[in-house]
Amino acid sequence: MLTDVAGVRVGHWTDANAKTGCTVILLPDGTVASGEVRGGAPGTREWELLDPARLVQRVDAVVLCGGSAFGLAACDGVVRWCEEQAIGMATIGATVPIVVGAVLYDLGVGDPKVRPGAEQGYAAACDAVGDGPLVTGAVGAGTGATVGKWQGPDGVKPGGFGAATVSGPDGLVVVALIACNAWGDVRVVAAPVAAAPAPVAAPPWGGHLTNTTIGVIATNARLDKLGCLLVAQSGHDGLARALSPVHATVDGDALVAAATGEVELAEAPGGLELVRSLAATAVEAATRAAVPPPAPAR
Repeated sequence: MLTDVAGVRVGHWTDANAKTGCTVILLPDGTVASGEVRGGAPGTREWELLDPARLVQRVDAVVLCGGSAFGLAACDGVVRWCEEQAIGMATIGATVPIVVGAVLYDLGVGDPKVRPGAEQGYAAACDAVGDGPLVTGAVGAGTGATVGKWQGPDGVKPGGFGAATVSGPDGLVVVALIACNAWGDVRVVAAPVAAAPAPVAAPPWGGHLTNTTIGVIATNARLDKLGCLLVAQSGHDGLARALSPVHATVDGDALVAAATGEVELAEAPGGLELVRSLAATAVEAATRAAVPPPAPAR
């Protein structure tokens, strides 16, 4: 499924009955990426290599998974798919795919015994090769997502997988792909400021490791790993605009920023700051798009 950044493709594996799934974002050769975690309970794979100080510069795919820590097994299938396509970092012994993963917790809905694994990750990678429109909603990693858990059982609403594209001058494009499973809720635009914070539901409801919003910011700008890290940080600003509470100790909020390098930016710092601004806007819009609007009152 195509995105508005050339060469970036998205595929899903979805189990609507078990309410879980995974999403694979395939990145073109030469893509540079970094990322940042701000939630207190992340579940990730190969995240450390995103640090600008680390040797590896490329990322071949990002996997967003349901199934909590079990779901990271989906990355194995994506690695296998990439190896079959000769995608990865060339080494003396093999071409090694660089696949980064992040998970959200959806085991509290549907069937907790069904989780994405290697075969499901492989299927999602195959799905990403198609030329159809990008599919959003209760699909892939967003299938079993929920939001509003901070308010207790009565506040829970469906989350999902959302996408948004924003454009800048000279062909610059930024796309955000978000699986929203937040402890918090979508903020109402222009809502009046409350006199005091609303009470937070007491544990064990919405307790540890039951949430997390994960996603990818893709741009056609030319950035190094440090620039991608700064873009990921601005993406978290977009989460803060869309969700409240956000980045809680019971969330594992994690974003990858990936740059394909087609568009040269203006002289620093203006060019990079433009990408960062667009990233925050795109993440906010994609997060809102991931959560179905409430049904109209009768």
